[in-house]
Formats: sequence, C-alpha cells, structure tokens
Amino acid sequence: MVDKPGRRKKNPVPWGKIGAAVIIAIVAVASGYYIYENYIYSPSPEYAKLSTSLGDIYVELYPACAPKTVSNFVSLSQSGFYTDLVWHRIVKGFVIQTGDPKTRGGVNSTRTTWGTGGSNTTLPLEVCGWLHNYAGYVAMAREGNQTYGLNTGTSQFYILTDNQTAATFTQLDGYYTVFGKVLSGMSVVCAISKVAVYASNEQPITPVFLNNVTIISAAQAPAPQTLVSCKY
Repeated sequence: MVDKPGRRKKNPVPWGKIGAAVIIAIVAVASGYYIYENYIYSPSPEYAKLSTSLGDIYVELYPACAPKTVSNFVSLSQSGFYTDLVWHRIVKGFVIQTGDPKTRGGVNSTRTTWGTGGSNTTLPLEVCGWLHNYAGYVAMAREGNQTYGLNTGTSQFYILTDNQTAATFTQLDGYYTVFGKVLSGMSVVCAISKVAVYASNEQPITPVFLNNVTIISAAQAPAPQTLVSCKY
C-alpha cells in the first residue's frame, strides 16, 4: 500500500505491544527477585563474628541454602571449637582456610598435621543455585575430589579472596558447600591473604589466628559492604 507515488506508507510503531513487553519484563525481574529474597532469606540468615589476630570479619550464613552446614557451624562456634586456630592454608589470589583443631595454638612442632583435622560431624554436600564461589563467599573445605569425597566436610572452611577464572569456577561450584558471605571485614580477609607463606605447603610463616567465632544477632550485624577481589 502506498499513500503517494514512490513512497511506501510507514507502519505505525506498535507502542502498545512494546509497552506490554516492558511491563512483562519488569514483572518477571521483580518476581525473580521476590523468589530469590524468599528463598535465600527463609529461614532467616544467621550471623557470625570471626575475630582474628588481624581484625574482625562479619559473615552472613544461609540456612535456607545449607541448613546442615550452617547448623553445624553455629554449633561448633558456640561450643568454642573455633577458638585459637590458625588460618593454616593461605593461597594468594584464591582462598584463606581455617577450622582445623590440629592447628590450635599454632604449635610449630605439629605443622605436619595442619590441614588434616576436623570435627566429629561429617556433612553432606549442600548446593544452592544462588550462592557461588565469588570473592568474599564462605564455603566448606572437604577431602577427596569431585568423584569421591563430596560429602566429607566437617569443620574446615575457606573464604574466597578473588573472583575465580572460568576454569577454577567450574571446579568449585557444585562441588563445595557455599554457606555464607562476608558482610564486613573484607579488608581483613585480604590482609590475611597477603601474609608470607611457605611455598611448599601454603602455611603462614608467622601464624595468623582465628581467635574465636561468635554467633551474633541480626541487630548486631553491620551493614553489608560491596565485595571485591583483593588487590595484590
């Protein structure tokens, strides 16, 4: 159809359809966020203060995603299990790790056993699609590999210091239980990650301690900070 010789009539812009599509997209995003909020925050998160020899780290724990892991972590914390332990594995640009009772007190004569201990409770792998191995996230260490050992977490846990490469990410997500993230104190995490270590075993030359872990209320928890990778 033409309205003048040689000029094709323009089709009207379907503003109605465009508006409807935009509304649907907004509703979809809002619905997804609502589902996310209710999924990850129901039941409500737990909060913990990790006191270290270099400062305090506050973390938010998600029982909605990892109920058994969070329950065990809270129980161990309240029992004093995490008192006076060493951050025994420090990998620059990757993780800091603690939670081994064999490191208690940082006794040098026991260094050969660091990283081999745990609690008496063995935990299953708990995977939550909303939590990933990103900088500042907290996850359980375990034995074995992706073929066996997935359900061998006990007390050792790690905090990521960097957003991982795609190759490393695929080796972590779905194979380790991510159960929380840092709310405040990422600067402390980074400070721990920068201490000098022995190249042969990734242990700190001068021990850095996890003094204790205290479970706190939501009212005592600080406002969340933006999580960024540590700078080296």
